[in-house]
Amino acid sequence: MQIDTAGDRPRITAVLGPTNTGKTHLAMERMLAHESGMIGFPLRLLARENYDRAVRAKGPGQVALITGEEKILPPGARYFLCTAESMPTDRRVAFLGVDEIQTCADPDRGHVFTARLLQARGTRETMFMGAETIRPQIRELVPDALFDSHPRFSTLSYTGPRKIDRLPARSAVVAFSAADVYAIAELVRRQRGGAAVVLGALSPRTRNAQVAMYQAGEVDYLVATDAIGMGLNMDVDHGCTLTNRLSALMPLAANSSAARRRVRASNTSAYSTPL
Repeated sequence: MQIDTAGDRPRITAVLGPTNTGKTHLAMERMLAHESGMIGFPLRLLARENYDRAVRAKGPGQVALITGEEKILPPGARYFLCTAESMPTDRRVAFLGVDEIQTCADPDRGHVFTARLLQARGTRETMFMGAETIRPQIRELVPDALFDSHPRFSTLSYTGPRKIDRLPARSAVVAFSAADVYAIAELVRRQRGGAAVVLGALSPRTRNAQVAMYQAGEVDYLVATDAIGMGLNMDVDHGCTLTNRLSALMPLAANSSAARRRVRASNTSAYSTPL
């Protein structure tokens, strides 16, 4: 998709669709095409991932990372990758984006994302990325916004329950507490030989190392909290959620967590498993 921003009036676009549809990729391309930009993400890991991408494109002296745990702020930085809460909104940038904007509805963090929706703007272009569920609210609160819908690039299918010891390689197991994450990881390590662990309580260096270990193929299993469904790009072929924890959220968890793939043409299967 090409977005024309040649007009004098700043453009506001809501890019909406399910996971694995290239919304964040589009936002990064648009930001890096401008002379300056900022994107707010829902996760520290996602901010870090896109910071690394921007550094490769523009060099470390041009790119800043600002989260609640890390701050890399070169004096001449022109591109800012942040968590939504850490965005320096008093800084003027040509492009401004907010990822997973449907988080406006979250009871804990919604006020932050709503403030960004109402107030955060780029001088030339503003982009909100998220799920279709937020469309009515954006239409009401930001009447000048244009909408762009993105279809999913791959197929997500649910294949029924499966025991942990029968999970195929390149599987991600999603749990809903740190205790469950560690318990499942230990079980996978005993039965399948190794697993990476990703959850918010880990230090940034440890989380990054665990993600890199899985992405490099050093281990074939990833055990994480459901936060990985908030846009973290992982090479996952199969996603699995626990059946004895928040089972009513399984379809949502499968849709957001199991569907994340970098390779657009690949399909993803989702399982449920007892702990």
